[in-house]
Amino acid sequence: MITITKNEEVVLDQVKIFNIEYPEGIPLNVLRKELGFHEYDLVEILEELSAKELVIFKDNKVSLSEHEKEINTVNSKKDLKELELNMKEKESYELIQNLVNDKNLVSKYTLEGHLLYGDLKLTNFRMYHIILSLQNKGLLKSITKSDGEYYLLVE
Repeated sequence: MITITKNEEVVLDQVKIFNIEYPEGIPLNVLRKELGFHEYDLVEILEELSAKELVIFKDNKVSLSEHEKEINTVNSKKDLKELELNMKEKESYELIQNLVNDKNLVSKYTLEGHLLYGDLKLTNFRMYHIILSLQNKGLLKSITKSDGEYYLLVE
């Protein structure tokens, strides 16, 4: 599922409308005049949609990509970041479930290494934010044993 903002949805809908009329690509100025967006804002939105592989944007022309993806719309970029963080939390929790031993323990350094350098490739800030969030939700507990620091997966 791909999540987009309301403004991205407006632009995407307009691209869908003009896509038939302009098979070689919709000129940027046509979209700008129709939508009334400032050129800078429109280019930023089109680049976001292109990064999400919903449109193809190059040489100041836009065309619809062949996508069969489910689209979810949120009100703002803040909501989008929050939703993405929640998805990263879920992915991180699933990773932790795979890493824990039979006593539901995982070494602090093993977990942090997998979050930073594994498939998720989180930044330091995001990794610590997710760990803290999981601790606040009561899903993860930091413990110290005689042989090192661990996280306990609370189920």
